[in-house]
Amino acid sequence: MADTMQFDLVSPERRVASFQARAVKIPGSEGDLTAMPNHAPLITTLRPGILHVEGERGSDEYIVTGGFAQITPEGISVLAEESYHRDEMSQEILDRMVEDAAERQRKSIEQSHNEPGPTDDAAKLLSDMMAVGSHIGLSAKQPSL
Repeated sequence: MADTMQFDLVSPERRVASFQARAVKIPGSEGDLTAMPNHAPLITTLRPGILHVEGERGSDEYIVTGGFAQITPEGISVLAEESYHRDEMSQEILDRMVEDAAERQRKSIEQSHNEPGPTDDAAKLLSDMMAVGSHIGLSAKQPSL
């Protein structure tokens, strides 16, 4: 049994990471999960959060805003809407991400007349983005809605 698997993280603009990993903790839309070598095949959607990777060179964290993860026994491929290594994150990037989430929530409220479902999903997205900032030590400004 192999003790590592291939880990690939890409966003539309670039390849963010590609290396051997022992475990990848994924912020799944249905709950967090950890993928390890020989994991059963699975495809899941991502919610905004922290992707935590244990590799041969230690731990890494990546901020993702959503997307998909495909897990196979040989590895994991993550296709993120947007992703940054924790060291790349700045207050400006977080502010933009939170503002984008707030704008999605405003549009959802307007389009759905504040009905449950899409409005709740947009509120959760905004909440998740603000939690990411708190986790990595940046201040997420509460947008005025």
